Amino acid sequence: MAQLRQIVNYCNELLCIQDFRDYCPNGLQVEGKPDVKKIISGVTACQDLIDCALDNNADAILVHHGYFWKGEDASIVGIKKNRIAALLKNNISLLAYHLPLDAHVDYGNNVSLARHLSIEVKGCVEQGPAKGLLWYGELGYSHTAEQLAHHLGMQLDRQPLYLPSSSRQPIKTIGWCTGGAQGYIDQAAELGLDAYISGEVSEQTFHLARELDIHYFAAGHHATESYGVQALGRHLAERFELEYDFIEIFNPV
Repeated sequence: MAQLRQIVNYCNELLCIQDFRDYCPNGLQVEGKPDVKKIISGVTACQDLIDCALDNNADAILVHHGYFWKGEDASIVGIKKNRIAALLKNNISLLAYHLPLDAHVDYGNNVSLARHLSIEVKGCVEQGPAKGLLWYGELGYSHTAEQLAHHLGMQLDRQPLYLPSSSRQPIKTIGWCTGGAQGYIDQAAELGLDAYISGEVSEQTFHLARELDIHYFAAGHHATESYGVQALGRHLAERFELEYDFIEIFNPV
């Protein structure tokens, strides 16, 4: 068992949340009981995840996608009211880390996805809007686009959407950014990479892949961001001697 504030302060410092200009508050979003014995993690703080946390007698929930996003209606009504009411009624804390969890070099979504896909990490962009978010590396051997699509489908349990480059070159070097990061495809091309992976795709991405001559794979927002929160959850469980479980809530997007 550990104190909630101790866990939150540790996560905030570990993930350097003060270094990010994010779309939501990072850290403790809903405060529950002061002591934590069991923590549940998941990708998004949806009602299904909260219900699973209740069924598993969790004291806290750790997610990548929490609440209070910039630009949304601030009123606590409807779905938001139901979710927050369930947390408050049952004294369950909600911890959420967005961009800081994407970028972390040990427990982040990007490095965790690379490990899961057996990509050798070479580095990440160190400046500009993509700082810490756009990563690049190499595959163990050259793949055809069809081979890489099959590998992604097998590892992520979701068949990716593939958009071909104009020359359809073999794939050895690769860039990636989890989630809704299709806009970084141009920077991936500037790095001279053979292919780029993100979670979501836009209409214009089809044309950019051809004109920039870079293969593109949309592997799923949820699928690409399932691994960082697991890595962080396991780390917290070990450090603070907590009971821990990851709950997979199916999402095809």
